[in-house]
Amino acid sequence: MSPMDTTIPDPIVLARHLPTAEAITADVRLALNEDLGGGDITAALLPAGQRGRAELITREAAVLCGRAWFDGVFRELDPSYTAEWQANDGERLVAGQRLCVLEGKLRELLSGERTAMNFLQTLSGTATRARRYADAVAGLSTRILDTRKTLPGLRVPQKYAVLCGGCDNHRMGLFDAILIKENHIMAAGSITAAVAAARETAAGVRVEVEVENLDELGQALAAGAERVLLDNFGLHLLRDAVRLTDGRARLEASGGISLNALRAIAETGVDDISVGDLTKSVEAVDLSLRLSPSG
Repeated sequence: MSPMDTTIPDPIVLARHLPTAEAITADVRLALNEDLGGGDITAALLPAGQRGRAELITREAAVLCGRAWFDGVFRELDPSYTAEWQANDGERLVAGQRLCVLEGKLRELLSGERTAMNFLQTLSGTATRARRYADAVAGLSTRILDTRKTLPGLRVPQKYAVLCGGCDNHRMGLFDAILIKENHIMAAGSITAAVAAARETAAGVRVEVEVENLDELGQALAAGAERVLLDNFGLHLLRDAVRLTDGRARLEASGGISLNALRAIAETGVDDISVGDLTKSVEAVDLSLRLSPSG
């Protein structure tokens, strides 16, 4: 992990952003249905009611995320399941660290193992990637935002994981903010007309306009956009855009932004940088769950 920033998100703040129990249960049931179908015919070879115990460790440095989904899988299968966690969502982990000791019915632990690990490894991978980006702009005011480029069915969990990694959320979907892009502008006839239509159809909703040059930026500012997305602007153009805008709107840099380029872009003075790579190119964290009979 990067040594630049050793802080972790406040657990109380993260708890406020954790999806509802109902939403987590829905995620869990969908995932279990994919894997179990009509039932685990291999786990059925074990004696019914036999108890089991497991220890969860990480084989690599990472940021933890997904405890609620991990526990939710096992509780859905076995209400007697218990877990003693030794790390919180958002916490930096070191290789070899023990994260959790869990107990329950052995059949159900085996049946839920893969689904639970899929959630935990994927969400921890998302949080770990987000932390690398957050560390890269440590000490600057620029926010790193996610996008809608999430894994199908995991929009809300991955957005939560981004927060666990120290970055921020852009809009959740197409329903909670307006982002006027090139094709919308073409259909409306102009940036001014598109912003006016947005004000008329969705009063009170934040309006953002994507622009490709300084002339379009000027039009977006004149139309009263609260946010402007600067698509594929180079560093010189980003600095010019910041000077031209002079605080009249939030500026968001976007478009193929790599981790190596992140800090230089942030130092231009833009308010936000949106990065699709936070959620679309996730590498699962290497975790190990060792099960054994007990009692």
